Amino acid sequence: MILNKIIKILLIEDEEYDVKRVRRTLEPFKDRLVIKKVESDGQSALEYLAENKNLIDVVIMDFQIVGGITGESLIKAMKEIDSLLQIIVITKMTVNVTDYDFANALLEAGAMWYCTKYPGDIEDFIYQPTDFILSIMNAYHKKHILIKEKRSTAKLKSNVQEILENNRIIGESQSITKLKNQIEKAAAQEATVLVTGESGTGKELVARHIHYLSNRRYEKYVTINSGSLPHELIESELFGFEKGSFTGANYSKVGLFELANRGTIFLDEIAELPLSAQVKLLRVLQEGEIDKIGRTEKLNVDVRIIAATNKVLQEEIKERRFREDLFYRLNVVTIYVPPMRERTEDVPMLVEHFLEKFCREMSLAAPQIKDEAVLYMQKQPWPGNVRQLQNVLRRLLFLGVNVITRQDVEQALGGAQQTSSKNGNSFEWNRHEILPWRDMEKKIKSEYFNFVRENCSSDSEAARILGLAPPNYYRMCKELGLK
Repeated sequence: MILNKIIKILLIEDEEYDVKRVRRTLEPFKDRLVIKKVESDGQSALEYLAENKNLIDVVIMDFQIVGGITGESLIKAMKEIDSLLQIIVITKMTVNVTDYDFANALLEAGAMWYCTKYPGDIEDFIYQPTDFILSIMNAYHKKHILIKEKRSTAKLKSNVQEILENNRIIGESQSITKLKNQIEKAAAQEATVLVTGESGTGKELVARHIHYLSNRRYEKYVTINSGSLPHELIESELFGFEKGSFTGANYSKVGLFELANRGTIFLDEIAELPLSAQVKLLRVLQEGEIDKIGRTEKLNVDVRIIAATNKVLQEEIKERRFREDLFYRLNVVTIYVPPMRERTEDVPMLVEHFLEKFCREMSLAAPQIKDEAVLYMQKQPWPGNVRQLQNVLRRLLFLGVNVITRQDVEQALGGAQQTSSKNGNSFEWNRHEILPWRDMEKKIKSEYFNFVRENCSSDSEAARILGLAPPNYYRMCKELGLK
């Protein structure tokens, strides 16, 4: 509790009888309200605060004192030394007068509160001593709230920096430099962003950077793959529903747009949205309102939308699978993520980065990689882009070699297509490295899922080819560590 804390006070007062008046007012609380120092002029007070940072909790100052630094100038100077310092002004200037301009000037300068020293018939105490004491305690309480907020903000900043560091965009090619500049510009504004590019190029990485570099960085970042949910469920997932709105609605559900309020929502594979959901998304973009199932009134949300697709939306519009008006609403800022074949000079950096990352995750010593192996990788078309490169590097680490050669890369690039001449399997069996069936099953699934993903234009297509419902496909990818 505040009353159990010692509040350290600096008193700035040039009249001895007013110093005594303040002391008498604080006398009943002398064990908790402690005047650490009395200064008679502003310059001495500033020097004391500079030499004793974080010692003083509350400053009580006369508005008119001797010296060149007084009033609002002194308040501003003290706040520059310690922005968390709480300042209470006592003055004769407002005796029996309510002066709003004077009060506003003090508060704008940085004071927390002010009070009249005394009317003419009081000599021993500060006028309204109860309010004076409470203002000191409130000042102390406010300071510690600000300290907690500052720590929380610092922690949030640290978390944001960590997220950006762990999700760096690797490369120094001209196309990647251009991409980074576009991300910074998009982050500085609130416009809707459409991220385009082939599968596996890192569109979600771009969206994450835009959010965590923007003014919404401390708010929620919600991501959803538009092709990962059955069409009959996607509207309730995006916009939610009220209890009793349909048979089986035994509870109210908060939709992802409502969850992302004041933050950012990333809609991956936007072309997979059914037309009915596209209509509601258009309303969000136009009016900032969502149609929640079972709710008669519209629900206002403040959400920034970043959408991504590996399809050409103009062609989807011609095929009547995507609304033209929604396309124009989404296509405010467009960012194109280049494929690997357009940034081959970045391959060595990407190889070094991912090898180091995967070795750290798997607690392995980083192998040496021959220049000829890297050069061979630079010449590959990489249809699966960065995602395919990551999978190839994982395969190389599974080989367990100390030096990665070009032949190793050729073998890893073959992936699940390679077969053993002896057994006709995707793996070369080794009796000295026999794994439990559970681990081998996961390894086989992981290899095959990677192979399918690398040869599909989207995750939705991969799920369809594998004969899996999108939710089951995404669940299995997550279990295999592929998401």
